[in-house]
Amino acid sequence: MPRFAAATLVFVSSAAVLVLEILAARLLAPYVGVTLEVYTAIIGVVLAGIALGSWLGGKAADRYDPRTLIGPLIVAGGVLAFVTIPLVDGLGAGLRGAGPATTTIITFLAFFAPAAVLTAVTPAIIKLQLDSLDETGRVVGRLSAIGTTGAIVGTFLTGFVLVAAMPTRPVIRILAVLLILLGLGVTIWLQRMRAVSLTTLAVILAGGAMSFAASHPCQYESAYYCAYIVADEERDDGYALLLDTLRHSYVDLNDPAHLEFDYTAWFGDAITAIAPEGEPVDALHIGGAAMTMPRYLRHEHPGSTSTVLELDQLLVDLAEDELGFEPGSDIEVVVGDARLSAGQLDQDGYDLVIGDAFGGVAVPWHLATREFTATLHGALHDEGVYVMNVLDYGPREFLRAEVATVADVFEHVAVIGRADSFDLNRSDVGGNYVVIASEAPLPIEQIEVANRDRRRDDVLLHGPGLERFVGDAMVLTDDHAPVDQLLTPRPTG
Repeated sequence: MPRFAAATLVFVSSAAVLVLEILAARLLAPYVGVTLEVYTAIIGVVLAGIALGSWLGGKAADRYDPRTLIGPLIVAGGVLAFVTIPLVDGLGAGLRGAGPATTTIITFLAFFAPAAVLTAVTPAIIKLQLDSLDETGRVVGRLSAIGTTGAIVGTFLTGFVLVAAMPTRPVIRILAVLLILLGLGVTIWLQRMRAVSLTTLAVILAGGAMSFAASHPCQYESAYYCAYIVADEERDDGYALLLDTLRHSYVDLNDPAHLEFDYTAWFGDAITAIAPEGEPVDALHIGGAAMTMPRYLRHEHPGSTSTVLELDQLLVDLAEDELGFEPGSDIEVVVGDARLSAGQLDQDGYDLVIGDAFGGVAVPWHLATREFTATLHGALHDEGVYVMNVLDYGPREFLRAEVATVADVFEHVAVIGRADSFDLNRSDVGGNYVVIASEAPLPIEQIEVANRDRRRDDVLLHGPGLERFVGDAMVLTDDHAPVDQLLTPRPTG
């Protein structure tokens, strides 16, 4: 095999492995969310596939003529890339919201085999290129470097270009087709074949058919989320926006004052307390999604202004095109990571900061730390209020750590939740909580009155009761914020 051809095949097969590794996160997200544990499972499984593929590929190349291995391995890699889609969709549909163990199992069953098979191409090509033992180091080093370069290019190409340009499934299917065509060409060339066996064609067609037959779980897809808009069957003009595994927003197109979710109602209670009788407020929103709270402020507190920091342009487009959001001079939307955007805001400019950013079921770790909380503290005037949505169950270690973190920055802190949700002796309770903080004393009584006026019976925990609840929980910092490990997902039993 000419050196250029050998280098090209090593480059392409290595790049394909990393393309699949990057896309695995988006393929899995609708079922298991986007957490550090998901990325850990993907990286670990793919590295295991690379290790086994290198070992077995080398053994096979010593036992068989490498010319008979290279093309079929690339074809098999393409077929297995096709099959990742139905495997993830089939397994994920029954294990939605799974924990680390089942996430790893799904990842292993879908991505271990293609990583191993495509990696086995490199040792087979190395064996074919070794003309003498005097060149072993040079050949192995050169092809290893080319394979690593291919992996780097595959990583950057996917993360910076492909994910933003196209949905995940078409990218995987195009990659699979290209690998199959390349593998067939290499097989015919190296084995001097005039045609491909019917068995091979049947396997290819079966893999492709399974891939295209798999149902697409995303109504809309971006580089960050798999999004769905679901009409409320019980409320006219009510729509929920789902992102990956979680309902993130709810809007009533004819009633912006309607706050469907518990935590948005608690936001409303806090707003009513700090701005009674519909007084206007200047608000900063960390996360926008369907723009529920900016719409609420516009309707219930005329004259208010909202600055919305939203990561995903798709969500802004969906809010405008599908969910009736009308931009205006009173609502400014800034697209980008809130950690970066918040640092560029004017100091002491806001009456209210609303934190409602989620990646999967967790607050992104870098938006949960003392350092980011201090940035938001600086954005508020002296009597400004920070309210933050937190989701946790079981021992509520993340909630308690987040309250400890906020209390490390703000003088006064309270937490509102359902009546039974603060009992740490019960592992089956939890859900959404809203942390409320300010440098000035909080309007506790007014918040409780607003909550009762909504005909609710929630608990606002503060003072010694909150201190006992938090206990010795850790303060999250940029240097140590194990959010995914602290958080307990909703019980599935």
